[in-house]
Amino acid sequence: MSSFFKNTSVYFLANILNAVIPFLLLPILTRYLSVEEYGQIAMFQLLIAGLAGLVGLNTVGAAGRKFYDKNISKSELAIYNTNCLWILIFTAVVITLLTLLFNKEVALLLSIPSHWVYLAITISFSSFILQFRLSQWQIRGEAKKYGVLQVSNSLFNLCGSLIFVVVLSMGAQGRIDALFITGIITAIISFYLLVKHKLITFSLPNKKSIYEALNFGAPLVPHIFGAFLLSSADRYVINDSLGLGAAGVYLLAVQLSSVLSIIFDAINKAYVPWLFESLTKDDSSIKLSIVKNTYKYFLLLSVVAVFGFIIGPWVVTFVAGDNFSKAATIVGWLLLGQVFSGMYLMVTNYIFYSKETKLLSLVTIFTGALNVILLYMLIPIFGLKGAAYSFCASMLIRFLLTWLLASKKVKMPWLLMQVSK
Repeated sequence: MSSFFKNTSVYFLANILNAVIPFLLLPILTRYLSVEEYGQIAMFQLLIAGLAGLVGLNTVGAAGRKFYDKNISKSELAIYNTNCLWILIFTAVVITLLTLLFNKEVALLLSIPSHWVYLAITISFSSFILQFRLSQWQIRGEAKKYGVLQVSNSLFNLCGSLIFVVVLSMGAQGRIDALFITGIITAIISFYLLVKHKLITFSLPNKKSIYEALNFGAPLVPHIFGAFLLSSADRYVINDSLGLGAAGVYLLAVQLSSVLSIIFDAINKAYVPWLFESLTKDDSSIKLSIVKNTYKYFLLLSVVAVFGFIIGPWVVTFVAGDNFSKAATIVGWLLLGQVFSGMYLMVTNYIFYSKETKLLSLVTIFTGALNVILLYMLIPIFGLKGAAYSFCASMLIRFLLTWLLASKKVKMPWLLMQVSK
């Protein structure tokens, strides 16, 4: 457990630095970009979120889970990792070919320049390689190396944004170019480190490894798509119903509320390796201790949610200025939704441990579709608040349904009673 707290502190520090850097950028961007330009950036990020589940087919998680298989050699792991990258290349080529056919339609749908679509594909490709390198450090408990690369990525992003948006006055295009260049740089560094540490090999595709990786990752495509509907579809509906300006205001509120998700992510990154190792022992007393600590964590997050409603509006006004003042009315609800997401992370890990991810996809698709329905119902009535209400309700339902599913896949003493082996 001591290593868990040690790694948590490192991940927490890295994630805080990773969050502070773009957070410092927010007051600058909101003053150098119009609300409409901020809305365009929101739609571009929506596209990247949509591509996340398709580029690479979630095989970063497959490679991470493979590490915990018993009696697997380093060379076998390297071959498996390499085939995950082959899947990345294949999916990126297919998506690029499809983009050649439907580029103008996608750009028109999202109200962005058509060449941004190709930039989004490249950024998604680069992000996969970065996340692959980070994941391989995470599963090995190498939190410091993880933190250095993660923070470096944010620093590159910050410097690029300041140069292109502030110095060169390139507007929204400058922000996109900064994301693109940063993605290329960190992908090259990540690939070099994967080769240097012999985590991949220069080998041809292996049918068995590709099938196994796809068997883990492909069923998660609906899960990622559902997560996309939960966390990103609101920006499209807002843009469609209220315009780019409203989408920009909403993105600002989302970015501020995501401070909580960054903290939860730091805790989860350290928690997953420790949890998986603990579950392999199949000890009832350890399981009971895990559940008790989980409930304490839920209680702490509930307190955080209350403070979010009190402090959140003041933070919005202080950081973003008057042009984005409407964000203050919704940030509390978005923070509450993030709290439910933090609770969700504590229970979804059991499903990944069981490797039975198909039903998780059904849960996420259901709640994602529910979110879209609620968006179209509530936005015409409550405006931006309707989007925040929808996000909050959907996150709560996803958490509860995932908890129910997790209790079926891995037996844990959720009623605070010992479970038999």
